[in-house]
Amino acid sequence: MSGRPTLAAVAALAGVSPSTASLAFSGSPRVTVATRERVLTAAAELGYAGPDPIAASLRRGRSGVIGAVVGERLLYAFRDPVAIQLLDGITEVLGAEGLGLLLLAGDTGRPSIEQITRIPLDAAIFATCGLEDDPALEALRARGVPVVAVEGPVAEGVTLVDIDDRGGTADLARHLHGLGHRRVEAIAMPLRLDGTRGPVDAARRARAHYRDVRHRMEGVEDVFGPVPIFETASNAVAEGTTAGRILLDVPAHRRPTAVIAQSDVLAAGVLQAAADLGLDVPGDVSVAGFDGADLHWLGATRLTTVVQPTEVKGRAAAQAAIALVAGERPADVVFPVSLRIGTTSGPPPSAM
Repeated sequence: MSGRPTLAAVAALAGVSPSTASLAFSGSPRVTVATRERVLTAAAELGYAGPDPIAASLRRGRSGVIGAVVGERLLYAFRDPVAIQLLDGITEVLGAEGLGLLLLAGDTGRPSIEQITRIPLDAAIFATCGLEDDPALEALRARGVPVVAVEGPVAEGVTLVDIDDRGGTADLARHLHGLGHRRVEAIAMPLRLDGTRGPVDAARRARAHYRDVRHRMEGVEDVFGPVPIFETASNAVAEGTTAGRILLDVPAHRRPTAVIAQSDVLAAGVLQAAADLGLDVPGDVSVAGFDGADLHWLGATRLTTVVQPTEVKGRAAAQAAIALVAGERPADVVFPVSLRIGTTSGPPPSAM
């Protein structure tokens, strides 16, 4: 036999109709076990691997693929334990439903509009770093692709899976305030996607694009009022170390007694900076983060942090995407977070 084997040839060899052969490949209960085995044996004999999944998806009007918009370079995303946990929660649900997950990212972090417009998708999840003015959002909506946003962007018709960033950070700030801290500084994840690093002025703070960053800054200021904020270029340990050295390598009377990092990854970098400078944590400076990430490399050090249900958030996002594909309109959800006090926070030096 010349050329690629066809379903019709398999059906003929098995002595069944093409529709019955198709049902056999799909696992339909309308086909007996004996008939299915006869079809599969014929397929193996002819070297036929099964129906073309692209053609099948066109007939169904669905691709069986959910896109995950990753708003940062995959190099950073896959070094971030929170991003990995989130994607794991998403794939756990999609895999159980026989659906695939396609990561949408580009060389600058965000996927190109060309990617968004040409790739078949049943739905899309803004998994990390969802910008409220992201062109990808408008491109998806123009195509009629249902969208789920994890902590953002917030837009009409987009299902939001959120956490209490502001309330959780305020709880953390109250913990430090209660210990006696008043000279506090914060290290922020990127406010905008432009690679800027350094102190944040009021104008830049007001233009912060990422909701989670804005809300975590607001949580600190709900307790301490305006505090100095240092913005990093990305959410990476090295960025936290760089920021920590800048904030901590100053005379003791100017040094913050506590540093609030807006992620555990950045907080781990601050701990490294403190160690490099010979500072004791929490004796000389308290350090706190946000996420509740598994930072196993810290050893016996237990970071004071705000714990968020990352995998639960991922599963909820996947479930919402599946519901949207089915024509339902799932409600927005906001998950609570909790303060976890570790070994990296204590009274300020003057109170000891």
